[in-house]
Amino acid sequence: MPPADFEAKYLQLKKLGQGGFGSVYAGFRKADNLPVAIKHVPQVRVERQPTVLNGVKYLVPTEVLLLLKVAEPELLGRTAIVSLLDWYDLEQEILLIMERPVPAMDLLKYLKNNKGPLTEYTAKIIMKQLVEAAIQIQSKGVFHRDIKTENVLIQTTSDGLRVRIIDFGCGCISRMKPFHIFVGTSAYAPPEFHMYGTYKAGPTTVWQLGVLLYEITDGYRQFKTTRFLCKLIKFNKKLSKDCLDLLNRCLAVNPRNRITLEQMLLHPWLT
Repeated sequence: MPPADFEAKYLQLKKLGQGGFGSVYAGFRKADNLPVAIKHVPQVRVERQPTVLNGVKYLVPTEVLLLLKVAEPELLGRTAIVSLLDWYDLEQEILLIMERPVPAMDLLKYLKNNKGPLTEYTAKIIMKQLVEAAIQIQSKGVFHRDIKTENVLIQTTSDGLRVRIIDFGCGCISRMKPFHIFVGTSAYAPPEFHMYGTYKAGPTTVWQLGVLLYEITDGYRQFKTTRFLCKLIKFNKKLSKDCLDLLNRCLAVNPRNRITLEQMLLHPWLT
């Protein structure tokens, strides 16, 4: 049962979705009717990081730590990353209270509603914001590890489409050393993990952004790295030369030949 403090502050409504790490419900903050998303994660699935707060060492849930690093509650609504507003560490589960952009839908649903590939104009708007957000996340020492259409919200605003990144449940603190266990969506694991059993944060993020660019310009035929390595995935030949060049640079099999996030932002297709 949620604690009395939670029930006094928030109203939980319908379930929005469920994944390997927990369930997410729509809700509101009672004080000001702010739309929130309430994520329930069973304690058995919670990883923790030792963190020092006010001179005292705590074991803080990793997802909480990552969200606080990349999007402080004071930046509510002002970053591409959905902010963590509150959290509760209970006996059976943890509760994460996050902002809920409205109106919005995930990019997968947005693609399905479009019934085909996005125009390059729309894809460019989405990708530029995603690359900027990925650079912001990287600058905070965080590795999302699971950038995909289901974890990107498209919010409709008076200024146009706005990208919001959600679900840091597979994320971790970034590091220079390679990772050896893949956490995230296996279909989008980079080639170096399949070939050598290792991967690094920066090149993997670029790979996943390249996968996402492929899916939104192809009309969402789901990408699989293993199929790509077997040369069973072809790019949409109707795309512009610059768009195809960016795809090829993001999806370079050798991570050393892959474009960086900063180089992506300066690529002719995004400028």
